[in-house]
Amino acid sequence: MKRVLPVLALTVIGVLPLWRYTPSYGNGATVVVAPPPAPAPAGTSGAGHAVRTGPTIDTEKGPVQVEVTFEGDTIRAVRMLRQPNHPQTHAAVPTLIEDTLRVQGADVDTVSGATVTSDAYKESLQAAIDAKGE
Repeated sequence: MKRVLPVLALTVIGVLPLWRYTPSYGNGATVVVAPPPAPAPAGTSGAGHAVRTGPTIDTEKGPVQVEVTFEGDTIRAVRMLRQPNHPQTHAAVPTLIEDTLRVQGADVDTVSGATVTSDAYKESLQAAIDAKGE
């Protein structure tokens, strides 16, 4: 019994830093997977490309807004204009953008641990894609 209390106390002291650990995901900079071929004002069309901005989707984690650059009918770049300052969001954004460029649409998988952000991303992305057709 004399050893149980010190062992228990040392275990708690050793595990406490692990519970408090928060991974660092950089400085919260916007992620751009592929740069747009040429700058153009949002919502305009130019030499074979168009830039469309989706609506801002408010979530409990924070607002999400997407900008999509098209070259013809191909999605060339996706940029997050607004995103929650949350570790799961910072980790999920590159995956969402990569999937969007791969599938060329908003039918991307939800990123585990960032369901709210993923759903808002897909909603804003789909609206930007729909706006291109107008």
